[in-house]
Amino acid sequence: MPDSRTHRGMAPGDREWFGVEARPALAAAVADLSWLLSRGYAEPSALKLVGDRHRLVERQRIAVLRCAGADEAVADRRGRRIEPEALRGRPIRIDGFNLILTLESALGGAVVLGGRDGCYRDLASVHGTYRRVEETRPALEAAARALGRWGIGPCAWLLDAPVSNSGRLAAMVREAAPGWTAEVVPDPDPLLRLPGPAVATADSGILGRCGDWLNLARLIVDAEIPGAFVVDLG
Repeated sequence: MPDSRTHRGMAPGDREWFGVEARPALAAAVADLSWLLSRGYAEPSALKLVGDRHRLVERQRIAVLRCAGADEAVADRRGRRIEPEALRGRPIRIDGFNLILTLESALGGAVVLGGRDGCYRDLASVHGTYRRVEETRPALEAAARALGRWGIGPCAWLLDAPVSNSGRLAAMVREAAPGWTAEVVPDPDPLLRLPGPAVATADSGILGRCGDWLNLARLIVDAEIPGAFVVDLG
């Protein structure tokens, strides 16, 4: 069925699955999964073991996986993370869909997850098609305010060409702030891993292999969206 959503909001069941009463079990599950991953257990079997033990529904298991991390990987990411002050007047490469979906989710009242590495991540998924929602333009405006305030730039957004409507989002990005560029590429991940300007992403696959990186989604949410439904399991 076509996606008819106009908001990047909360899914049915999220208030129960991520409410105050559910969080101790979720935090314990993140700790358990991280312990197993730190000792070399395979991710799928470790997640099943932890999810079954804590009786988690599928959406909670996805959240736990996005928040967990092996000790060595988390320490490595934290060691390469830089603060906005270090990027004043310097260029940055932005993992476009990774950032915009988290900001849209925060603005729409959806769950925003805090992971062990300090990143904020969403539970949204584009499934090959990106649909603009009412939070899209406010999300870009929030990013423009924050990056402008910190003096970071020029900013180059990279968007996935296989995702439908990526070209339309690229046009919105270019309109959002003077000097921003947006490029639609077959796969941004290899480009974000290359040596060069710092990267803004919360994608664990990129964070494990890139150079300096900025925790941009969290910085913007904390500065610009104080009412976000943040579930910090880190």
